[in-house]
Amino acid sequence: ASGGDGGHGTGVVREAAALTGTAKLYRPAGDDITFSFDAHLAAKDNKDPESATGTFRFSHYKGGRGGYAVAKVDCLVTGGKVAVVTGVVTETDVDGFRGKRVGVSVHDLGRHDRLGYSWMTRGQTSELPPCQSMPPFEKVKAGTGDFDVLPWQIEYPTE
Repeated sequence: ASGGDGGHGTGVVREAAALTGTAKLYRPAGDDITFSFDAHLAAKDNKDPESATGTFRFSHYKGGRGGYAVAKVDCLVTGGKVAVVTGVVTETDVDGFRGKRVGVSVHDLGRHDRLGYSWMTRGQTSELPPCQSMPPFEKVKAGTGDFDVLPWQIEYPTE
């Protein structure tokens, strides 16, 4: 199909990139760590990943203690089944996250998704730039991975 419909023959222009879904991280000690994404890059913004919109949420609870954060997306880049999303935390009950940019990476592997996050190392002293995170080093808990990465289709000049 042609005409800018993303090759699906529907006449509808697909968005440039997306990351959606929810999963819990694998933790044999019983921690409840959940990540949820609703991040999108509109077709009209294909050349500007920093125009991405949406939110993502993460939480970590164990033994009645823990916290959560919600971030407003400020960048989304996908390549194949891998996505990196960043956002500024707009809602949280953890002082260390309030107003900070955080980054998360996802590898969409069906029910065996992987995930990484920028705050993995202690003492991060510099401001995290948009579109940056750690590689997806964590495994999701069996049966919970339902991330869906829509690959970014970069438009290259032909001449």
